[in-house]
Amino acid sequence: MKKEYIVVRIESSPDGAPYVVVSLSSSKDFKEQNSTPMSPFGSGVMGFTNMDDMIKGLNKMMAGGGMGGMGSGITSIKLDMHEYKELNLSVGDKVYLEITRAESLGI
Repeated sequence: MKKEYIVVRIESSPDGAPYVVVSLSSSKDFKEQNSTPMSPFGSGVMGFTNMDDMIKGLNKMMAGGGMGGMGSGITSIKLDMHEYKELNLSVGDKVYLEITRAESLGI
């Protein structure tokens, strides 16, 4: 299986170890996220006209990681510094992940 992703965030290790965490979003989710109209008051501000809309919006925001958080469809990969430098990744790059199952031979 091969899937296409967009690099959305690159963070150093929280404990100072020589690795980085690369966060990926599927290209479909990334396009949907960027096509949503933005509020004139910023990304963390939501408009509503009644209490039901407010609760629905609040539930969506909490499920998406809270105020200004990333969506729940984020895939994170831990890369050591050698791998990271070799790949020369930056935010916004399109990458592909390929997952294959090892064939079991024998019994």
